[in-house]
Amino acid sequence: MLKIKKEYVITDNNKKKAVLIDLKTFEKIEETLESYGLGKYMEEVEEENNLSTNEAKSYYNRLKKD
Repeated sequence: MLKIKKEYVITDNNKKKAVLIDLKTFEKIEETLESYGLGKYMEEVEEENNLSTNEAKSYYNRLKKD
């Protein structure tokens, strides 16, 4: 598991309001979330039929016209 060094931003009445993390850690978290989301999407479309090259080109051309 990723060890996250964090600092808290505290309000005047000592309530935690925000968390500060270094940029490298943030980028690693962001990359992990994007990879997870891509994996979930790939699972969702796994059973869908693929388009042939001509079908894909036709579909893409219709999108450009809209």
